[in-house]
Amino acid sequence: MPLSIPYLYTYRVPRELTNEVIVGQRVVVQFGRGRKLYSALIKKIHNQPPKAYEAKYIDSILDDQPLVNQKQLKHWDWIADYYLSNLGEVYSAALPGALKLASETKIVLNADFAGDYLEDLTDKEYQVYEALSIRNVLSLSEIAELLFIKYTHKVVKGLIDKKVVIVEEELKRKFKPKVVQYVRLTENANNEKNLEKLFEELSKAPKQLELLMKFIQLSERYQEQPKEVNKIVLQKAVNATSSVITQLVKKNIFEVYDVVANRLDDYGNEIIGFNQLNEDQEKATVEIKNHFKEKDVVLLHGVTGSGKTEIYIKLIQEALAEGNQVLYLLPEIALTTQLIIRLQKVFGDVIGVYHSKFNENERVEVWNQVLNFEQTKSSKYQVVMGARSAMFLPFSNLGLVIVDEEHENTFKQYDPAPRYNARDSSIVLANIHKAKILMGSATPSIENYWNAQQGKFGLVELKKRHGGVQMPEILCADIKEATRKKKMKSHFSPLLMEQMEEAFKNKEQVILFQNRRGYAPFMICEECGHVPECNNCDVSLTYHKFSNQLRCHYCGQHKKMPNACGACGSTRVTLKGFGTEQIEEELAIYFPKIKVARMDADSTRSKNAYHQLITDFEEGNIDVLVGTQMVTKGLDFNNVTLVGILNADTMLNFPDFRAFERAYQMMSQVSGRAGRKVKRGKVIIQTYDPYHRIIRQVIEHDYLGMYNNELIERKQFNYPPFHRLIHFSLKHRDKDMLNAGASEFTYQLQQKFGSRVLGPEFPVISRIKNYYHKNVLLKIEREGSISSTRKIITEIKNNFESFSEYKSVKITIDVDPM
Repeated sequence: MPLSIPYLYTYRVPRELTNEVIVGQRVVVQFGRGRKLYSALIKKIHNQPPKAYEAKYIDSILDDQPLVNQKQLKHWDWIADYYLSNLGEVYSAALPGALKLASETKIVLNADFAGDYLEDLTDKEYQVYEALSIRNVLSLSEIAELLFIKYTHKVVKGLIDKKVVIVEEELKRKFKPKVVQYVRLTENANNEKNLEKLFEELSKAPKQLELLMKFIQLSERYQEQPKEVNKIVLQKAVNATSSVITQLVKKNIFEVYDVVANRLDDYGNEIIGFNQLNEDQEKATVEIKNHFKEKDVVLLHGVTGSGKTEIYIKLIQEALAEGNQVLYLLPEIALTTQLIIRLQKVFGDVIGVYHSKFNENERVEVWNQVLNFEQTKSSKYQVVMGARSAMFLPFSNLGLVIVDEEHENTFKQYDPAPRYNARDSSIVLANIHKAKILMGSATPSIENYWNAQQGKFGLVELKKRHGGVQMPEILCADIKEATRKKKMKSHFSPLLMEQMEEAFKNKEQVILFQNRRGYAPFMICEECGHVPECNNCDVSLTYHKFSNQLRCHYCGQHKKMPNACGACGSTRVTLKGFGTEQIEEELAIYFPKIKVARMDADSTRSKNAYHQLITDFEEGNIDVLVGTQMVTKGLDFNNVTLVGILNADTMLNFPDFRAFERAYQMMSQVSGRAGRKVKRGKVIIQTYDPYHRIIRQVIEHDYLGMYNNELIERKQFNYPPFHRLIHFSLKHRDKDMLNAGASEFTYQLQQKFGSRVLGPEFPVISRIKNYYHKNVLLKIEREGSISSTRKIITEIKNNFESFSEYKSVKITIDVDPM
């Protein structure tokens, strides 16, 4: 079931459905005391009735054919087992929401209720009775709306107890195919002689006559292959209303019919084909294929701008020629948006896209296209490009998996469970399909580079940029010195200002990177030092100028910007720090003639926002793109010659063992957006510590130096890749209960794992959404048994949650945290 429950359940199959049930189908079942209906998936068919309970019957079968295949189920089992989650959680994460049906409770009048004792009803109960007398059926949400109350259960229970109403469960089907209306001539009007008469009769109705003539034109009636005519297109062609078509339907001239349409746009443009690889790319491709003869996984380490995508295209082409499906995983939807245009020019409609910005119905249509690949033999969506959820699609013949920018932490699912890593899980998926997997990055994750160095993965390196373009020149701007000499212009150093002026003079584009959204991280009172904090979380509120609000980035709480300090009443309140919103505003002051756009979580909420921003920037409609880490991830722009990293220190001083690795990756990646085509690019890193080891390594493009330094420290302190990490987060509304529960849980872990257990301790932000949090970390030797570790942890967690006095303390487990 699509629920967070640890077990599978056995249901009886009615005799008439015995020959119809297949593993992988959805069936409607009742579950729980409330008799709610769910769409469950058939995992196994057997004839052993359960001993612990009496099996209920399944209600009905939803699918003619399986919705998921055996390879998917095998993959789901591995994810649930490895990431210590429930199979229902994997099912819930894997399927598009429109395919996970649940019942909606309906309230109907009891047919046996004769209307006696109406005086016994409360005012609210009588209101519901009256509404049901008119409407016959009401849902709980409709009753809540009617009574202006949030919880309706008490009112409904009263009506049930008084035998006024009964409850029905109706399964709500979420997916609806898109239906488009078309127009055609009736059998009578389609006769040529009758059509001539109709033209004469319509001479007194000029709009109807115009519409009929336009229909004849659009349908190409007198050509060899007449066309279907879309109703909306026909209306718009003559600026007519729907009523004009209705009149022609009444006169037996037109009939309107429905066609199930594809929600996903076809490419429809010219296919330009494949670019020839240069010598370095050709050599790398041969090396990759040689590695694939012995190894299933190959890591492609290519500097930014070296042309890794062209190699991917070549390998995709070969996989398609063999009739295989291809999965192309990307860390960011923004990157998907740019790459899909590039790949469609080569492959056309063979490429499909799947990510969370698609609505539920669109995601179902992609799912069905992939599911039916074997039956239809259609090449449409033979290659699927998407973010991490694309890994769950029902592939039947996967031949190649590409994980681009494999180092990115956005491949990791944080909430809700299962907390899987799509990069690592895709290796298992490829293994199930006996497919090959290629991972690419200019700054590989330390774990994967170590795997390659150890010979577990194949390693191929591209050390030169495509077309002989030089790596960008990276310069450091000392903010401390510039501030001391009072040369800073707001948040811009003299060096960055000078380079921006030169870029604008040469009609070149600029990217500015600041890894914080909003206008200012916090507001402070200059009199008493009070900083407004979120009521639900231990974190300061961020100021967003666009909405003139203080917002919490953890729970979403917001309030209007105050004019005075909430603690002392002083009006001397000031904003500290800066985010992307403030940079965007200040650039408009210093450079009033340039066009500035912002790419962050606030500016890209709508479905097409990424596409519009990237298109505008590519076409030169935007001079400066200000963004958070979205702009660091593999975007390719021809005219960007300058990149500014506005505050490198926030990345370097983050309390995490991966901070230096992440800072190097982020700075190197955003630097790689500069000068990718002809002119050598420049990068300005603004920092208070220009001689920091990581900044020097970024300037010298010294990935190996960073890797070797990090490896020494991680070996010394037992971190990946030498140890596996399992992170436990415990939370409760009561701080004392949490402290006691966390101590007890840690003690039980220490009894089994000894000094490998660290904690419990409060994280940097100890309260989120009114829940206090405490963390425990378990380090397991890489050669240690994973299965026995999981078995011990599951046992301790189940005992703690079922039998201890602290069972109200919630525990979440994150295996291989990022």
